Amino acid sequence: MRILSLLTAVLFSLGLSLGAQAADVHKLAIHVDQNDPAVMNMALNNVQNVKKFYESKGEEVEIEVVAYGPGLKMYTADSPVASRIAAMSLDLDNLAFSACGNTHRKMSEKAGKEVPLLPEASIVPSGVVRLVELQEMGYAYVRP
Repeated sequence: MRILSLLTAVLFSLGLSLGAQAADVHKLAIHVDQNDPAVMNMALNNVQNVKKFYESKGEEVEIEVVAYGPGLKMYTADSPVASRIAAMSLDLDNLAFSACGNTHRKMSEKAGKEVPLLPEASIVPSGVVRLVELQEMGYAYVRP
């Protein structure tokens, strides 16, 4: 009986520590829908600040920046924050940049040619749907 109690205590203890580790992975979705360099820079500042905060605590964070509508300018070749995105994608793990496929298609149609995006950006079918999916997966939502 004593062994069973000890085994139960050990398993309970392991379960608690495993649960604590899982809670140390934070998830953040950042939404950009404005063609405004100040908003874009604020979003990237949020990324850096959140990453720095959790790393200082020894915890992980996964961050995805989702841009659509006028905010997709953030990921075009002439983006005012292109160099920051390039540097951040090299420096920060667990960081993704998602571009709305609907917006990209409409921009390309309007331009009469394919609008090139930064290599760091991945096209998702819909920016709004991607934000819904991320929130359903437990991501916190921020709109700078």
